[in-house]
Order: sequence, then structure tokens, then C-alpha cells
Amino acid sequence: MADGAALAYRQWRLERRMFWRNPTAAFFSFILPLLFLFLFGAIFSGDQKTLNVIVPGILGMSVMSTTFNALAMNITFLREEGVLKRIHGTPMPQGSYVAGVTANAVSNAAVQVVIVVLAGRIFFGIGWPKDWLELAVFGAVGVVTLAALGIAFSHVIPNLDAAPAYTNIVFLPVIFISGVFYDVDTAPQFLRDIAQALPLTHVIDGFSAAMVTGASLADTGGDLAVVAAWGLFGVVFAVRGFSWDARRA
Repeated sequence: MADGAALAYRQWRLERRMFWRNPTAAFFSFILPLLFLFLFGAIFSGDQKTLNVIVPGILGMSVMSTTFNALAMNITFLREEGVLKRIHGTPMPQGSYVAGVTANAVSNAAVQVVIVVLAGRIFFGIGWPKDWLELAVFGAVGVVTLAALGIAFSHVIPNLDAAPAYTNIVFLPVIFISGVFYDVDTAPQFLRDIAQALPLTHVIDGFSAAMVTGASLADTGGDLAVVAAWGLFGVVFAVRGFSWDARRA
């Protein structure tokens, strides 16, 4: 167990070095969400009510981008390029390798949380989070859930060329329906019904409670339960559908 954890840590360190050597990855992981944040912040400057919606929404979008999107794309790439198959044939425990890759995405999400919280405090009048524990809980559960769903979703992506289309066909509708850029309660009823079934909506609600409204964990327990249920679903299908071999479809 200790050896497996040490190997996972070493793989995580390798993934971190590889990530920072890829400026494009760093840009889309950290700078692009901030560009969205400052763009909408400029548009709605002076409208604090709207900014109170957008900042937690952008945070939710950032977490989904650095976990669900990143892992769905990365696992597909590693599988189709034969990297997973080669890793499968080495003495490294499979769980340690997957844990290291996943921890890299989780680390990026943690950095995103810090960046957006600081930006909200310094530039958008949000102030410091009213409940740090609630922010940490929803951040941790949201990151694990969206990471697991990203790995699970990679199983349905047939090949590397299809990966961007497959991820975007999920990511783009989800961020709009879930209320990243607007208050979902003002949407038509059928969109609200769809939004309530999606985990990102409840992650954003948790972030909003922690950062803006001050609603306690007791008040957002239902949101946390929905996110956790999606997380369980993601973990089960991430494990059951995992393949080390390329499909070349």
C-alpha cells in the first residue's frame, strides 16, 4: 500500500512537470476561465447581484474544465496512443498510475478555486468566502465527482479525433444549462428541471452558498447529496469501463 502511494505521488510529480511544460494546457486551464470572468465582470460592472451569480458560476465551470474535460481528453489520448497499454505491462500498479493522473487534474482544480476566490475578493466585490469549510467540502466533492465522470465518459469516446467533439457536446450545454452565466432560477421551467438533474448546478449552488449567501452546509445538504450521488455513479462506471487497450475505431 505504501509503495503504491509513493508511486502515485511520483507519477503526480511527473504529471505536474509535464503540465507546466505545455503552455497551451496552462492557458486553457487557468487563463481562459479568468478571461471569461473579467469579460463578464466588465459587462456587468456595477451590477453586484449579477456578479454574485457569475463568480461562483465561473468557478464551477473552471472546476469542470480542469477535471471532466481534462481527464476525458487525457485518458482517451493515453489509451489511443498506446501509453496505457505500455503502462499496463510495467511493474507500476495500475491504480497508482491512474491516481497520479487524476491527482494532477485535481491539483489544477484546486489552483482554480484559489484563483477565482482571490479574483472575486479583489476585483468583483464578493469578499472572502463566508464559509470556508463549505467551500472546501463542495470543492472536494465536486472535483472528485467531475473527475470520476470525466474518466467514465472517456470510455464512450471512440478515438482521439472524436475526443474534442464528444467532450464539448457535453461541456458546452452543461455550463449554459447549469447557470454559469445567469441565475438558473430565472430560466424557463423545462431548463430548470434539466439543471436540477445535473451535478454542476449543485456544485455552483454550493459555491454560491459558501462565497455569497452564507447558507450553511445544513441548508445545502440536498445539493451535496446530488453531487455525491453523481460521484458514486462516476466512480462505478470509471472503474467498470476502464480499458488499457486502444480501440482505433
